[in-house]
Amino acid sequence: MLLTATLLPLSLLTATVVALEGLQSLPPSSVTRSNSTISAAWYTGWHAADFPLSQVSWLKYTHLTYAFAITTPDVNTLSLDESDEILIPEFVSLAHKNNVKASVSIGGWTGSRWFSSNVRTAQNRTAFVKTVTSLAQKYNLDGIDFDWEFPGIQGIGCNIFDPSDTTNFLSFLHELRNSTTGRKLILSAATFDTPWVASTGSPSTNISQFSQVLDYIAIMNYDVKSNSTLGAGPSSPLDDSCAPVGARFGSAMSAVKAWTAAGMPVDQIVLGVPAYGHSFVTLPSSIKASNGSSQNILPSYPPYNASIERRGDKWDGDGGLDVCGVMQGPGGVYTYWGLVDEGFLNKDGSTADGIEFQFNQCSQTPFLYNTTTGIYVSYDSPQSYAIKGGFIHSAGLKGFAIWEAGGDLNDTLLDAILNATQHGGPPQTTSSTPGSVTPTSFGISTQVQGAKSVWGAIFSSVVLAACTWLG
Repeated sequence: MLLTATLLPLSLLTATVVALEGLQSLPPSSVTRSNSTISAAWYTGWHAADFPLSQVSWLKYTHLTYAFAITTPDVNTLSLDESDEILIPEFVSLAHKNNVKASVSIGGWTGSRWFSSNVRTAQNRTAFVKTVTSLAQKYNLDGIDFDWEFPGIQGIGCNIFDPSDTTNFLSFLHELRNSTTGRKLILSAATFDTPWVASTGSPSTNISQFSQVLDYIAIMNYDVKSNSTLGAGPSSPLDDSCAPVGARFGSAMSAVKAWTAAGMPVDQIVLGVPAYGHSFVTLPSSIKASNGSSQNILPSYPPYNASIERRGDKWDGDGGLDVCGVMQGPGGVYTYWGLVDEGFLNKDGSTADGIEFQFNQCSQTPFLYNTTTGIYVSYDSPQSYAIKGGFIHSAGLKGFAIWEAGGDLNDTLLDAILNATQHGGPPQTTSSTPGSVTPTSFGISTQVQGAKSVWGAIFSSVVLAACTWLG
């Protein structure tokens, strides 16, 4: 993996950096949505106190999805108890007022436990179709998003799952699509980097029938795990083909390749992008030793201490018992605004004093390191968002979806990817020499395992919000 100061050809570097920096300071009305592509985000009710609906830049989005309705043991019931259900009517009203499609997402990391049983039999599928369409009718929704984590695979640890999950899910979607209400809905699904597994336990090689019942899928290109033996790596890589063999856990490019090879049309694929980063604890001595140099540079994969529980920003929380009854520590997650609040970045996106920065040429994502605290962060910046937007534009993808809208700061990330998705982004460069590094000169600042950290943070946030509400 090559880290370099010259991400772009020298003739383009200055112009691109200036453009990105200028994009950060654009007023809210300067970048707007395009009806030709999907510009979407998830909105979380449990963060509404810090990011109310009034702060959403509605005119920049085509689709907004409210998270989450969660599955229950009763196929006739979906629960919104943890997501501030009272906000949904306002969410839908504001969306429609601004010509935005409003959906509710079902599932999530902690809310997918009963998907398998809800679609396992024909009787249950019919009942679940009624449950889902009743939710859509109750709130006048435009769509339903399915965030099943994951069909045929154990997710959080206490999920029910079955080898026939993917087949049963398809049967359910066909029945939903053919229902009176379902045929009018936008149906989407948040997915893993690889296609849903077949009954063999391996990724399906033919999921083309899903394209007939889903309007699009959103590939969750985030929470990509790191190899603790190799060291901390990117959590949302655009590319991983140039990474060391032991660090190739999935990327935007490999995911699109896998899904299209299995039969999902490229114009029905939306790229999920994170407005947050993952942190690792690594000592300065380890950083210096692993880069093999006395230069002030960051290595590609610094060793880290996985046993140290590390709290990220204020949305991360302190952990607690998860829905499976397992004690979870803090996730070490930082939203983009959290990196500013916690002193990693300045408000303009440049690195703060005392923070080292490196842009990874292979993953096309940045890293930050606090030499005082030993916190190393893999995150996404306006630069990496613009590059991903350029990939979406050039590859012909349907658009992007941000997890989550409230993680951004003054639309810094949103504006970068929205502009690049519409007009193209800065060019990408690759390297065939993983591991070599050079200092940067400019100051723009398996997935299942990675998901545990961010969902641990979400669980903590929900608990914290509930405690605050209860007084």
